[in-house]
Amino acid sequence: MFSTGQWIFAALFLVTFIIIMIFSYRKDILIHQKFYKGTYKVLIAFLLFIALLFVIKVFFKR
Repeated sequence: MFSTGQWIFAALFLVTFIIIMIFSYRKDILIHQKFYKGTYKVLIAFLLFIALLFVIKVFFKR
């Protein structure tokens, strides 16, 4: 399905992408702490909403 070269390229791309993301995040960590306080609350609310949709789906499927 995929050639050896494609697998090597995918692995190198993934490693490079992760390294660049780590450096970018470390560079901007002070900005994130200043401007994005409380964003975890939005994440929790989103996950609760998805869980609620799942519960409603299971409840009405019966």
